[in-house]
Amino acid sequence: MVIGAETPSPFIGPLGQTCRVFLTVSTTHQPATDLGYLLHKRPDRVQEFKQSFGTVTVFYPEATDDRCTVALMLNVDPVRLARSRARNAPDFSLAQYVNDRSYAASSLLGVAMAGVFSTARSGRCNANQELADSAIPLEVVIPVLPCRGGAHIAHRLFEPLGWTVEAEPIPLDDAFAEWGDSRYVRVKLTGVVRLADALNQLYVLLPVLDESKHYWQGPDEVDKLLRSGEGWLASHPDATLITRRYLGRRGGLTHTALARLAELGDEIEEAIEPAEEEEVLRPEEMRVPLNTQRHDAVYQALLDLGARSVIDLGCGHGQFLNRLVKTPAFSRIVGSDVSTRSLQYAARRLHVDRMSERQAERVELFQSALTYEDQRFTGFDAAVLMEVVEHVDPARLEALERVVFGAAKPGAVLVTTPNCEYNTLYEGLVGLRHPDHRFEWTRQEFADWSNRVATTYGYKVERRGIGDLDDTLGTPTQMAIFTRKEGGDD
Repeated sequence: MVIGAETPSPFIGPLGQTCRVFLTVSTTHQPATDLGYLLHKRPDRVQEFKQSFGTVTVFYPEATDDRCTVALMLNVDPVRLARSRARNAPDFSLAQYVNDRSYAASSLLGVAMAGVFSTARSGRCNANQELADSAIPLEVVIPVLPCRGGAHIAHRLFEPLGWTVEAEPIPLDDAFAEWGDSRYVRVKLTGVVRLADALNQLYVLLPVLDESKHYWQGPDEVDKLLRSGEGWLASHPDATLITRRYLGRRGGLTHTALARLAELGDEIEEAIEPAEEEEVLRPEEMRVPLNTQRHDAVYQALLDLGARSVIDLGCGHGQFLNRLVKTPAFSRIVGSDVSTRSLQYAARRLHVDRMSERQAERVELFQSALTYEDQRFTGFDAAVLMEVVEHVDPARLEALERVVFGAAKPGAVLVTTPNCEYNTLYEGLVGLRHPDHRFEWTRQEFADWSNRVATTYGYKVERRGIGDLDDTLGTPTQMAIFTRKEGGDD
């Protein structure tokens, strides 16, 4: 697949329009013309779509079994754009009409792509759902992309998503090399990615790289970000940077988005309003995210226990599994989750399809519910329940205890969960840390629960805190390490 062809600008479209804002999507997956099914746009047609800021044209420059290319071209109407400008944009009469929006990829292109390819972004394809669920060879090129912070920012944002990135700065003027480079780059991305993921990543990252949007942002913008970022944003090493830039550095929205980002109660970062963003984000000055601290603590506990076989119950998108796979000390690694979609993300993260035979024998993923006994849960040195129990209805919690501690009987069980007392320290947080949490325990409630479970099922329990310690409120995350007593099977 190619997003953004190597076409020189200005680009002359099929209807004679001159435009530099465009992208192309190609694939060499065979038959390549299946791209038309995925995008829900037929290769033998030229289609136009009206937007509030211009017209989008979709057409196929080539369509063969070996290679198929779709082009999305945006003709920006400066008058329409001025009428739809953001409420908080400066009202400079000339600036409303003289800008780079007609020539460079930006939020305009992202919104146009989102509207035209909305079904493709959702990952639905009745004609070939198996292909829509599959990662296919992709090549992405955007000829003119504003990139605040330079070409290295494009590498920084796209490479963690599995792309190979080429970012070439565009000179201010080829005839005057001494003027240096502009803030624009030509970007080429190559990789094996699901089409829906590629489109959603572009939708989010185009305005992030530009650090500008053409419309006013309200509270619903957080929902747009989380929907488009599902499966990749929460685990991105620069999730905070992406969130802050996408939401226009609006502190309230950024707090809300970061609080909701992680499916299993990940950290809430401070919404920093720096004078120079790059200075704040230098690695030596960055605060270690709570999610990273939590993974570090559980990982070290597993090593201290000498566990060789580990099952991650409620593994989600496989972020922690990926760390275990990279550690030879763990000879058997299993992930289980009730969500098939989460398991698909985990499989892609772990590159299960490209594992050697020996590696594949070491790793397993399967779907299961924690409130029902499953023979596949048994036989492990350790089981991990990281930010899982708070997602279970209180009435079903005893079923989980019976399944994990009573039936599966691993040698050790590591449980982490939020400490709700700490929530008062999170500015802007109202209620629980995540909308899917059914409850959150105080430290005493967690102690009472873990003591009862240990006594009932023949375990010893040790409790630890994870994260920054407050003298009064404790730590944001609390962890219990259960280890089986001698004769605990009785």
